[in-house]
Amino acid sequence: MPLHPSRDVFITCAVTGAGDTTGRSDKVPVTPEEIAAAAVEAAKAGAAIAHIHVRDPATGKPSRDLGLYREVVRLIAGSGVDVILNLTAGAGGDLVLGSPEAPLPPDPAGTDMAGAEERLAHVAELRPEICTLDCGTMNFGEGDYVMTNTPAMLKAMAARIKALGVRPEIEIFDTGHLVLAKWLKDQGLIEDPVMVQLCMGIPWGAPDDIPTLSAIMQNLPNDWTFSAFSIGRNQLPYAALALAAGGNIRVGLEDNIWLKKGVLATNGDLVERAVQIAEGMGSRIMKPAEVRAKLKLERRW
Repeated sequence: MPLHPSRDVFITCAVTGAGDTTGRSDKVPVTPEEIAAAAVEAAKAGAAIAHIHVRDPATGKPSRDLGLYREVVRLIAGSGVDVILNLTAGAGGDLVLGSPEAPLPPDPAGTDMAGAEERLAHVAELRPEICTLDCGTMNFGEGDYVMTNTPAMLKAMAARIKALGVRPEIEIFDTGHLVLAKWLKDQGLIEDPVMVQLCMGIPWGAPDDIPTLSAIMQNLPNDWTFSAFSIGRNQLPYAALALAAGGNIRVGLEDNIWLKKGVLATNGDLVERAVQIAEGMGSRIMKPAEVRAKLKLERRW
């Protein structure tokens, strides 16, 4: 894979996610106040974009509650700190089958399947500058959970996102997801400039090795803007690899809770380390206003 180092780079911080991390680190934000504070902390450390999920404050489990999103956005908008908001639209595509011997009916404890309009209700009301579009279906973990995004669902969601005037961030978890993203683009459902997030190293998707990244890069259109990340202990090394490939950086507690062995991180810690990596490689960190100009985003707050 040839080197095309990014000279101007933006950092996305995924501050909480939907994974079962709250029991392993008390630094993972749960309440709207904690999530908003984490986004502000990340922005002050150098992140131009904050990627937002919400959680049930009582249980810490992932949530799609519109009121929680509303409160997080209100708090960030009122902070006086400039940061681009990227709200997840991945919730509502969670299928947990019953068991290997009795897959149907699905397990109601983990299954959350919703229609396109419902999955985008918070995006429609709050109009973030960016929201995610998980461009495919994939097994997760060792159980019966399937991240479910059919082509028909993605067409409906992409059309709705376009109508709302929100920039989709296309989440690519495996090589075939890029093919699906190109298919949506060819139908006019995704507008330029196209923004892609390469989600690497997540079982059972694309591994975070260099040959797999190289294969994706060879098929990624030259005019698409991309970021790339890996999870766990490879998150920070992958920041350097993403830059070397010509991309941008994503870090945050959604994907990794450690700053180094035995030391739990905050979102601010991870962004600060990403800034050090980027500047050490000769890159300049872009401000939110510069990212808006690059991606043709409209500031809403």
